Amino acid sequence: MKYFLVISLSILICLAHCKFEIEEVDEFEEFEELPRTEPDLKLKDDSSPILEKAEAEVTVEDDDEFEHFNDEEEFEGFDTERLHVDDKDPKITIASVPVPFHTKWSNYIMETLLIVGIVAYFANFFYGRSKNAQLADIWFKTHKSLLEDNFSLVGDDGKIEIENSGLIKETESTYTLWCSGRTCCEGMLVELKFIKRQDLASMLNQFLRPVKDEVQIKVDMNKEDMDTFVFCVASKKTAARCSKEMADLSVFCPERKPGANYGLTDSFSVHSELAEVSSSILDAKTVNYINKYSDVIDCLHFSDRYSGLKLTDETAIPTKLPAVKKVLIFTFTIPTDKYADPQEAISTIYPLMSFIFQCMERIKRLRISKEAKIKAEKNRLRVEEAFLKTTHAARAEAAAARKEEKKKLEKERILKEDPEKQRKWEEKEMKRQQRKKAPRMKQLKVKSM
Repeated sequence: MKYFLVISLSILICLAHCKFEIEEVDEFEEFEELPRTEPDLKLKDDSSPILEKAEAEVTVEDDDEFEHFNDEEEFEGFDTERLHVDDKDPKITIASVPVPFHTKWSNYIMETLLIVGIVAYFANFFYGRSKNAQLADIWFKTHKSLLEDNFSLVGDDGKIEIENSGLIKETESTYTLWCSGRTCCEGMLVELKFIKRQDLASMLNQFLRPVKDEVQIKVDMNKEDMDTFVFCVASKKTAARCSKEMADLSVFCPERKPGANYGLTDSFSVHSELAEVSSSILDAKTVNYINKYSDVIDCLHFSDRYSGLKLTDETAIPTKLPAVKKVLIFTFTIPTDKYADPQEAISTIYPLMSFIFQCMERIKRLRISKEAKIKAEKNRLRVEEAFLKTTHAARAEAAAARKEEKKKLEKERILKEDPEKQRKWEEKEMKRQQRKKAPRMKQLKVKSM
């Protein structure tokens, strides 16, 4: 503001008198730290009354642009701090506001539920894991001597060396045991499938869809020690599920017959490819044994065409028949819900292990008649032909892909070897394409007279 007034005054004096000179003023003078001086006006006539009048009328207002810092309401204690402390920033006092804290537990319901849920989950996890480990240990100790009497290797598949032979923990609820070294079979795999007690969600689901602890034993029979047939005895619920999911049962014996036709209780259903096999296996002794342990026997599945679950994904169509095995599969339930003591629950299924060895010896001695053999072979041939028809397009596509890959590799090899061979190969390929596109004509031969 001072700078503007001084310049205006100078211009006014120059226009009025045109007799005075103004010294040059630095434009950046106000930014310098040196004290400012008013412009020195050199007048030719100092006694001019007009100049005296103009100087009298000009007043310069001294406005402080930092005056708002002196506002006590806006900056409390600013000036007082500056008076007492030199060359230091002013001390700003921040009022302490108390942190809101609710003393009522009703305001922390969500947090309480979350903490309780986390504690319950981990408590259930450790309890369920230890419970399943206890059941597996009891089962192994109960059956160890019987298994060692019938197999030379218990807990060792003979492929890799292990330090402690015994049960292998696959998951927190699944344990496996491999036994080998016995006649008529390649080996036996024992799989203990317990309830997922370590999973809180699975335990809550038990109220809606209860499941039971299971022992599944799979015996891989030698090819020469088992004849050609598919047979299954299972509870009604399991039989309905297996007929839909198992490939061999759904193909060779989709029809389910009630167990009462063979002397079994109404809780069982029978799948059999050959009637001769059903009458041979389900004799009076076996029927009485199955009825005696009907509460723990879930499924007996004997098959020479076992390939696992049926393929359900239509996009992944196989180009060849799946590999099959001759197996005996036994599934038993552990009645842990009926006995408080786990040892008593395991002891109820102990006699069934001897029943497995008896079935192995019976299947080894079983030989079907010639007529049944021919019927079984026709069934397998029919299944193979149906498979080839359904997978013809997929196999043709796979063959075309292999042929194209072979041609590609041949071309790359020729390109690397010799340009002359490359030219000849291209000419040969061009002629072949032309012959392929040309219309086919029949040549008729006319005998001369």
